[in-house]
Amino acid sequence: MKKILVPTDFSQTSENALRVAADLARKFDSKIFLLHMLELPMDLINPVMGTRTNDLPEVLFFTKRAEQRLKQLIEQDFLEGVSIRPILQLHHTLDGIMETRQRENCDLIVMGSQGASGLQEMFIGSNTEKVVRRSHVPVLVIKEPIPEFKAQTMVFGIDFTDKSREVLSQVILFAETLGAKLHLVYVHTGNEEDMRDVKNKHATFLKGLDREALSCEVYPASFVEEGILEYADTINADLVGMATHGRKGLSHFFNGSISEDIANHAKRPVVTFRLPS
Repeated sequence: MKKILVPTDFSQTSENALRVAADLARKFDSKIFLLHMLELPMDLINPVMGTRTNDLPEVLFFTKRAEQRLKQLIEQDFLEGVSIRPILQLHHTLDGIMETRQRENCDLIVMGSQGASGLQEMFIGSNTEKVVRRSHVPVLVIKEPIPEFKAQTMVFGIDFTDKSREVLSQVILFAETLGAKLHLVYVHTGNEEDMRDVKNKHATFLKGLDREALSCEVYPASFVEEGILEYADTINADLVGMATHGRKGLSHFFNGSISEDIANHAKRPVVTFRLPS
């Protein structure tokens, strides 16, 4: 956790994320890459599309204003003593975040999110949701202001599949790094007759794992998302973890993603991990 990418649009939600990133940076001696994507109309910045000469002052105005806001943000008291590199790019937000993450070799993305709902969620989704879907490194999603980020208890949702087990090593390492007690939870949405099969899968899944370092519970609920969030409430978890398939296009539209739903709807901080292909 030595390089942390924090996208900002200068909103309160992105500042909430930056404050958490600052806490992590102090704890792990990390460097923060503070990224602002300046999205301008393509005809202002792309000569192929016919940039007009008299548009140049407008581009410079927006660029200078963004640079000033980044400078003002970095000078905030809560960032004192934190190593920060500001980055301003003319790019689409999602592509810019992904390219910056790869170029700077950041190992964690911290983002604020207000979530999305209704038609907005179905057809557009939030930028954070899209980053969750595409990122190959953990994405920590922050919803509410957190005076001091501490993760003493972490819940991670599992489904007893091989891929879920494959990503578990990343999850265990992440929890150990934070100093968090890890609680695995499988949400059972079937009836009592299915429970014997669930218990067999539960026992198989836990083989070879350090049972003292983590716990694994089967929690009954009507829906997986609902069950994970309810279980997190039950143990008063500081952090909820999920794996994501990284679905795109029509596959994502029709199948959805529990991880992205939780990232959108949970009030607690959520961290997502990309499942292996």
